[in-house]
Amino acid sequence: MALSFCGNDRGSNAYSVDNGVLDNGCFVDALNLVPHVFLLFITFPILFIGWGSQSSKVQIHHNTWLHFPGHNLRWILTFTLLFVHVCEIAEGIVSNTQMESNHLHLFMPALMGFIAATTSVVYYHNIETANFPKLLLALFIYWILAFITKMIKLWKFAEASLGVQHLRFCITALLVVLYGLLMAVEINVIRVRKYVFFANPQRVKPPEDLQDLGVRFLQPFVNLLSKATYWWMNPLIIGAHKRPIELKKIGKLPIAMRALTNYLRLKDSYEEQRQNTEDPEKSPSIWKSMYRAFGGSILLSSTFRYMADLLGFAGPLCISGIVEHLNNSTEIDKTNKTGNMTFGVYFMSSTELLQNTSVLAVLLFLALVLQRTFLQASYYVTIETGINLRGALLAMIYNKILRLSTSNMSMGEMTLGQINNLVAIETNQLMWFLFLCPNLWAMPVQIIMGVILLYYLLGDSALIGAGVILLLAPVQYLIATKLADTQKSTLDYSTDRLKKTTEILKGIKLLKLYAWENIFCDRVEETRGKELTSLKTFALYTSMSIFLNAAIPIAAVLATFVTHAYIEEVRLSPAKAFASLALFHILVTPLFLLSTVVRFAVKALVSVQKLSEFLQSDEIGDDSWRNGDMSMPLEVGKKYKYQGDTKAINRKGRYRMDNYEQPMRRQLRPTETEDVAVQVNDGFFTWGSNLSTLSDINIRIPTGQLTMIVGQVGCGKSSLLLAMLGEMQTISGKVFWSKMPDCEILFDGNISKNRYSVAYATQKSWLLNATVEENITFGSPFNKQRYKAVIDACSLQPDIDLLPFGDQTEIGERGINLSGGQRQRICVARALYQNTNIVFLDDPFSALDIHLSDHLMQEGILKFLQDDKRTLVLVTHKLQYLIHADWIIAMKDGSVLREGTLKDIQTHDVELYEHWKTLMNRHDQELEKDTELESQTTLERKTLRRAFYSREAKNQIDDEDEEEEVEEDEDDNMSTTTSRRSKIPWKMCCRYLSSGGFLMVFLMVSSKLAKHSVMVAIDYWLAAWTSSNQIPADYFVNGTNYTKNYDATQIAEHRSYVPVFIILCGAAIALCLITSLTVEFLGVAAATNLHHDLLNKIIHAPIRFFDVTPLGQILNRFSADTNIIDQHIPPTLESLTRSTLLCLSAIGVIAFVTPAFLIALVPLAVAFYFIQKYFRVASKDLQDLDDSTQLPLLCHFSETAEGLTTIRAFRHEARFKQRMLELTDTNNTAYLFLSAANRWLEVRTDYLGAVIVLTAAVAAIWTSSQSGLVGLGLTYALTVTNYLNWVVRNLADLEVQMAAVKKVNSFLSTESENYEGSMDVSQVPEDWPQHGEIKIHDLCVRYDCLLKPVLKHVNAHINPGQKVGICGRTGSGKSSLSLAFFNMVDVFEGKIVIDGIDICKLPLQTLRSRLSIILQDPVLFSGSIRLNLDPECTCSDDRLWEALEIAQLKNMVKALPGGLDAVVTEGGENFSVGQRQLFCLARAFVRKSSILIMDEATASIDMATENILQKVVMTAFADRTVVTIAHRVHTILTADLVIVMKRGSIMEYGKPEILMEQEDSLFASFVKADM
Repeated sequence: MALSFCGNDRGSNAYSVDNGVLDNGCFVDALNLVPHVFLLFITFPILFIGWGSQSSKVQIHHNTWLHFPGHNLRWILTFTLLFVHVCEIAEGIVSNTQMESNHLHLFMPALMGFIAATTSVVYYHNIETANFPKLLLALFIYWILAFITKMIKLWKFAEASLGVQHLRFCITALLVVLYGLLMAVEINVIRVRKYVFFANPQRVKPPEDLQDLGVRFLQPFVNLLSKATYWWMNPLIIGAHKRPIELKKIGKLPIAMRALTNYLRLKDSYEEQRQNTEDPEKSPSIWKSMYRAFGGSILLSSTFRYMADLLGFAGPLCISGIVEHLNNSTEIDKTNKTGNMTFGVYFMSSTELLQNTSVLAVLLFLALVLQRTFLQASYYVTIETGINLRGALLAMIYNKILRLSTSNMSMGEMTLGQINNLVAIETNQLMWFLFLCPNLWAMPVQIIMGVILLYYLLGDSALIGAGVILLLAPVQYLIATKLADTQKSTLDYSTDRLKKTTEILKGIKLLKLYAWENIFCDRVEETRGKELTSLKTFALYTSMSIFLNAAIPIAAVLATFVTHAYIEEVRLSPAKAFASLALFHILVTPLFLLSTVVRFAVKALVSVQKLSEFLQSDEIGDDSWRNGDMSMPLEVGKKYKYQGDTKAINRKGRYRMDNYEQPMRRQLRPTETEDVAVQVNDGFFTWGSNLSTLSDINIRIPTGQLTMIVGQVGCGKSSLLLAMLGEMQTISGKVFWSKMPDCEILFDGNISKNRYSVAYATQKSWLLNATVEENITFGSPFNKQRYKAVIDACSLQPDIDLLPFGDQTEIGERGINLSGGQRQRICVARALYQNTNIVFLDDPFSALDIHLSDHLMQEGILKFLQDDKRTLVLVTHKLQYLIHADWIIAMKDGSVLREGTLKDIQTHDVELYEHWKTLMNRHDQELEKDTELESQTTLERKTLRRAFYSREAKNQIDDEDEEEEVEEDEDDNMSTTTSRRSKIPWKMCCRYLSSGGFLMVFLMVSSKLAKHSVMVAIDYWLAAWTSSNQIPADYFVNGTNYTKNYDATQIAEHRSYVPVFIILCGAAIALCLITSLTVEFLGVAAATNLHHDLLNKIIHAPIRFFDVTPLGQILNRFSADTNIIDQHIPPTLESLTRSTLLCLSAIGVIAFVTPAFLIALVPLAVAFYFIQKYFRVASKDLQDLDDSTQLPLLCHFSETAEGLTTIRAFRHEARFKQRMLELTDTNNTAYLFLSAANRWLEVRTDYLGAVIVLTAAVAAIWTSSQSGLVGLGLTYALTVTNYLNWVVRNLADLEVQMAAVKKVNSFLSTESENYEGSMDVSQVPEDWPQHGEIKIHDLCVRYDCLLKPVLKHVNAHINPGQKVGICGRTGSGKSSLSLAFFNMVDVFEGKIVIDGIDICKLPLQTLRSRLSIILQDPVLFSGSIRLNLDPECTCSDDRLWEALEIAQLKNMVKALPGGLDAVVTEGGENFSVGQRQLFCLARAFVRKSSILIMDEATASIDMATENILQKVVMTAFADRTVVTIAHRVHTILTADLVIVMKRGSIMEYGKPEILMEQEDSLFASFVKADM
């Protein structure tokens, strides 16, 4: 029988037991089978029953998961056990080949052991998830039995005097140790859980996080295998294909990773240092605190990294072994067989096993898998630590912001920009440094190891190759630093370009009406030109860096092998050649990364410096009342009851977010009179410098009454409020806040009126990025009645009705821009709504007009606040309200002038009273005047309405995120989503490449292909060279003189390969340079063309486009998307093409060497396809989540820094901290999932790569082809493992980045205005229009062919030189008529004829450059005054001065430095609104056209300026045709002709006097209403 358990060799009696049962080796092996079989028999039924019942139930939720004691140790031991079993099987099989017949007992028990070990771990995992430890008993018995049987075997071996030199002895000894350890682990579980042998088993609950179903990040809780392979991510990543991942899906962070936990860790180590230093001046080191808080994880990660790096060297060594033993594997000397026979079987030595090629192939596979697993584990740990650190730092910065002294912010020591940089840049720099820091100490070790191995393989010539690499490393570092500098300068230019673009887009209407768009477009193009020059430098450096990266290994290989051919006596064998080739590949990566890491380390040092400066900066004064003489009872911390109580952060309740930083505002004083709410005695206060801003302040604020603080501008009224709030630094004196009656404190610390919080409305309004309602309630519970009352008191209802979503509309930085008055009223409403005893209002009337102020005073302040008996302090300039005050404080130059009631002041200080009286009279006159004009508020509302009116078509807010979603929704409806989401945007890639120019694309493709073919050629040549002359076998037999001849010829032949090798390497290096340059410059060309096209398209788009498209969306194309196209796509594209071609060439080479490999390739390709398909979709979603959660976080920081005084006055620090922690955690969750998804992908592609290596090796061994080629194939297979995941990562990145091209492209398809016209410019007379006669025939106008007409059949005739007034209600079509003159709207019927020419036939440039218009909103551009009046530079200075004189601006401009070249800031902010409007008038006058159109030009002007305008129009424009679109009817009473419009058609037409006489005419009713 051929197969028998004990074998049937001739002459051996395998089954005899004469010498005793145990002395028969075969019987001992059979005994070893018993425990394994026992385990399988017991566990299989349990597993099947368990699984059967489990599949019928819903899958057990992960809240039952927990780890038994020794969980990780057990997994590690089991894995080691499996590895040893594999060795045992291998050893058995190899020994078996030495025997005459098959001895199954050599490997059968080992195989069963392998199966049993696998079963044991599956069984254990199921018991653990079900938390049913009683079943572990079976395993316990198994370990004991296995331990005993293996002990017997070992004892028998020792008896037969077998020792360590025999492999089987070592394996058995190892197994004994492992089984013993596993037994110990099992005993430990019994000891801890007491599930058997004990009376009371311990009940164990799963970890806290898992009881909370919101935690979806399971990495810390799953078993070791799932941790290493990220198996738990599968449902998430595969599910992403069906529906996008949302924030709900990724849930919350586990407690250990939350920002709060980490903040406390970091803070403790920071504070500990502060306490331990003798020198209080010295600031605690952040580095030390970071090391104390997070050092452990970094050490763990570094350990993983070292193990991975060391395992990495197994690859080249295994290759050299396989190649070397490939030929002589068949020839094993059978002479010494008998010597090693014991128990009738063969015992081999350890080295013998390692000479077996199949064994080496398996070992190579295992080493790769392990190396990759360790590497990914190391990455994961550093990333998790980095994220934890970032959370901690953000919380630390935020806490500091909340305690910054106000003077710091206002004196400019700490600007908002700096704080934003700390949050956005510095913390991220530190996080990135942590990601890369294990490299700092891992890389040198890797390099040294690599060089040692090379030296061992190649001798001295290896040092030359290593020298080449080391010499070129500093060059790389130099290039890296240069790159960083270029990036900075590029950034400066792009901010400049953005500023100019923003200006153009804001003033686009004016530019089009004046036909100036091309001039301004050139200004942007000029800046863009500078930016592109900088980008080209950037591209050059990048391509140099890429080139060095690719060329260094080629140069090193060249130097090494050529010197080896000439120096060494020994011939180069294929084994050594390919092992050293693989080693060079390994060495390049750390050297390339080293420059990056060093650069990041330098940046991190700078960041830490900035951070520690920030953390050392001044904090707000700890005045005695701040902390109270008694510190605040903790219970009061619960006053944020409605907030879900701060305790909810952590169930253990240990950590309250620094509640102790919220002392109450109070000081107990026995003498205190109850009717004083706040009292200041002998106060001297300052804003930081030692000069006191407020001196000698003695005031009292009576409880429950209205106190007014008055005085001139800058006399310290606002400072007084802030001094009382403790925001100023106290030089001397005290501020007392009265104690509240005890009866008001309810038992649980909920305070009926939150006394210690002061409702405070600042002068400069401060809004949150939240809905209107949230801004008003500000964290208080919502009470409908109260809310309604407050809104009415502040007359906000009409404004709210205008907003697209009512009071649920987002306002603030990212939301809708409200006007000053609207913002201020919301702030006042917030102060009124809060249920506090004390309200401070700082000049709430400054941005409001008379009617609103009166309403607010009566309804809000007198009724609403007085009814509540709240103490109110009001700073104001409106003296007419003094009569309402219960108490008045008059200030002058930082001290109190008078204090008392109005009666007191009337009797004691008559002078002051009289002064006030005259001021009040002046106010009254203004009041009468003001009622004539249309009030400011209606204007503000009008602007708001106009902003939304034009967008009603889309009805969406100017909020980036929303539009992006809208855009995408149009693309894909749910049905097509799944197929769409996994498609790669090829169309966009083509669009991108084509904008780079076909020559560049052709160059890139051909040079890339050439480069990779040459690279393959080099290695193929090396294979041919090394295996060219294998020394013949009879070489050593014949005498010596033959050797010498042979030697000489051989060496000559050997060296004949060198020239070709040098030529190939040179070509490869040259091609590397060409490819790196072409890719980068292709990127620059594409960026240039795309931006140029985009700018031109948008500037020439019809005005309707700007009404419908929100400004933010257009700007985003120019900022974010252009940036991606400029800087991010080229490197991604380069990396993608390189890694793809590398993988393809590798697979090609392997297939060429061993065609059998192609069969295995099919399933691998399928697996790869699915992995990348699922990953790309999930990665895109997670990236979007990461981006979208980052913005709110940054905004929260900046808005906190802006509203510090308000937050502190309200005492809402805890609520804001809580919000910050939530936002940080949300962003960190998204980021963690993103990096975990990257690990998921990399582990999978790495394993695929390992399988490729295994199949390539096995195929090569079985087909046993030429050894040089096998080395070639395996070396290439090794590179695949590195590059497979890059292919997918780059694909995913490119897909995200191509979205930018897609967005830009969507704008490139907009229609331009028709600039040509049907007439030629030469046919238009030079001085047209000479007279200014306008005939309108049956004119119909619409904004868009889809919309209703806005003007219907309008007919009119205007004679030359006439002054025409057009009036009508809002929306009657007045402005549309003015736009029709310039052909800005779609004229689809009828025509306008000016001086005999139909304007629709004219080229736009000609038409618009011959007419003038003054718009309602004055627009000025940054630059000089000259640029604003005459950007074409066609007029002489005299003409400009003349225009300025007519507009009454001459004297003002003369006084400015530089006269006509004086600077105009952005938007003309350095001039008042009236002056800006006058500049616009001057601009219209510079262009001496015979027709002037004024579109409500007097709407935003005060009376005085308006009179000037009217005068100018009558005198300077006496002989020109002037069409005025009137906003206030009395401005056109003097006109020659009046046109009254209603709903797009003309209702009345005639002289104003005649129309006035008709009682029932519309015009007459307008005039009456206006009077």
